[in-house]
Amino acid sequence: MNRIKEVLEEKGIKQVWLADKLGKSFNTVNGYVQNRKQPSLEMLYEIAKILGVDAKELLNDK
Repeated sequence: MNRIKEVLEEKGIKQVWLADKLGKSFNTVNGYVQNRKQPSLEMLYEIAKILGVDAKELLNDK
């Protein structure tokens, strides 16, 4: 499980913007945000870099 949705909401960033920055489709990013699929470790670090957070902040510890 990840916290991408919460971080996006905290920062006021839309999924469409993140998808554009990652060069991924909206459906792919939406899958990450809704926890239907998990990003690879490399992708998680890329998302963290784009959002300006530590990768650990994107992970649930549950």
